[in-house]
Amino acid sequence: MTQAYDPPLRDLRVLDLATLFAGPLAATMLGDFGAEVIKVEHPTKPDPSRGHGPSKDGVGLWWKLLGRNKRTLTLNLSTPGGRDTLLRLAATSDVIIENFRPGTLERWGLGWPELSAVNPRLVLARVTGFGQFGPYARRPGFGTLAEAMSGFAAITGEPDAPPVLPPFGLADSIAGLATAYAVMTALAARDRTGEGQTVDMAIIEPILTVLGPHPLWYDQLGHVQPRTGNRSANNAPRNTYRTADGSWVAVSTSAQSVAERVMCLVGRPELIDEPWFGSGAERARHADVLDEAVGAWIARHTREEVVESFEKAEAAVAPIQDVREVMTDPQYRALDTITTVDDPELGPLRMQNVLFRLSATPGAIRWTGRPHGADTDSVLTELGLTGTDIAALRDEGAL
Repeated sequence: MTQAYDPPLRDLRVLDLATLFAGPLAATMLGDFGAEVIKVEHPTKPDPSRGHGPSKDGVGLWWKLLGRNKRTLTLNLSTPGGRDTLLRLAATSDVIIENFRPGTLERWGLGWPELSAVNPRLVLARVTGFGQFGPYARRPGFGTLAEAMSGFAAITGEPDAPPVLPPFGLADSIAGLATAYAVMTALAARDRTGEGQTVDMAIIEPILTVLGPHPLWYDQLGHVQPRTGNRSANNAPRNTYRTADGSWVAVSTSAQSVAERVMCLVGRPELIDEPWFGSGAERARHADVLDEAVGAWIARHTREEVVESFEKAEAAVAPIQDVREVMTDPQYRALDTITTVDDPELGPLRMQNVLFRLSATPGAIRWTGRPHGADTDSVLTELGLTGTDIAALRDEGAL
């Protein structure tokens, strides 16, 4: 894509030292809005996302998404040359994002004292499973553990079935969003104070935030939410329903007016007059009755008929789509949510567009994930290293 306007983050330089997946995703989001992101990878151990999931012609597809808008540099930080080179890069950068276990950067002589000494304006974002301190800090941490620990898995699934983990990187993705937000907050503070700071992002925390008031409910009422499947404890009908043509739709009635419209649509307006129908929580306690009413009506109609009827009634419904339908959905098409980007290795690729639209300074996908170390020489040359310097670093094993 061609950038039509000045991107809002074009003056930021970000060093992405992180892997799998929260830290790199945060860097991707900064790069989408113009930051110069330099992906730093070990010379012989690239970011594992390059090999995650399906590949085409030996090229990992996930990396094409996660590595977009990033220049790629190889650097062995545990070598003297690698350490010194990173300090030189840090002196010219605004942000470093890393996800090594606590103490690793310090062991290499690249802790906050050393980094801030070469650049007092630097923001260092440290993304780990459990944070920089506490009894679990040095444990290996992944998003799956956060999904388990936070209470998410405990409330996900059918009441009489085991807890359910998401089949994708939910906690990592939420932490990636939170890290990008934290970095921008720290940069805003730097604008006022002139000084950088560290960001301590524990992957177990943002997912707990998005779960809502569960700790508050328990604190004040001793309430522990059980697994309810697709149903909600806060409103009904709220479920997935099978249509006459074997498809599925999802219905939500968070608003009282929408719940009333649904009951009129499915031919059960008398339920609106029930004394329990007036609040979402009370409707949820009568979900069996409401699900039977809605489910029976939907089962007599095709998915297209259901969606059209709900739309006419101004009731909330959505088809349950797999990725094939997402790629052709007219609303996603109108928003250009799935956009096409040319890739030098694989040709045109369709992938998710930037996360949001800005009217004056929009983001853009300038390029897809580049090969391992593709920009090493150019980045180091811009840093002032000569060909002889670069060759010496390679001989040392630092590149």
